[in-house]
Amino acid sequence: MTGRIVHQAGFLRIECLQVQARDGRMLDRHVVRHPGAVTVVPVLDDGRLVMIRNYRIAVGEWLEEFCAGKLEPGEDPEPAAGRELEEECGYRAGSVRRLGAYLTSPGFCDELMHLYEATALTPCEQALEADEQIEVELVHPDEVQRRIATGQIKDGKTIAAFHLWRASGSSAHGR
Repeated sequence: MTGRIVHQAGFLRIECLQVQARDGRMLDRHVVRHPGAVTVVPVLDDGRLVMIRNYRIAVGEWLEEFCAGKLEPGEDPEPAAGRELEEECGYRAGSVRRLGAYLTSPGFCDELMHLYEATALTPCEQALEADEQIEVELVHPDEVQRRIATGQIKDGKTIAAFHLWRASGSSAHGR
């Protein structure tokens, strides 16, 4: 369903959709259109996970996250996952495995997040964008679980990614 574009800024577009209420009235609903994104759970050979501390201007704070990034129009998510891993974390993946996809905020946005596990990692040069402030941290999965449980990790895509990764049966997370 597409509607009337009421605002466009960069890669985001806001559309106004007309929907019919149960009582027959027509209502306007605004939806953010997003090109989609990837997030990556990078797993080192010793089982630790590569995470980032990322300054998020929208909330004005540093968040603990897995690396992620938006897709370019028509871009295949798998190579995008490898690109984001290299750019943000400074690691190259020998193997990338799709774990699934999920909608991040379907109440107002159509962003579909594609999730990948990256293994057989080798260090490479980070390539941060000019406005990115990112610090890399290596964390044991049990510590990630503790940080989620205590609210230290509060980034929704990271929480979802971690639990999908654990549910995937990855052999690396048992170490």
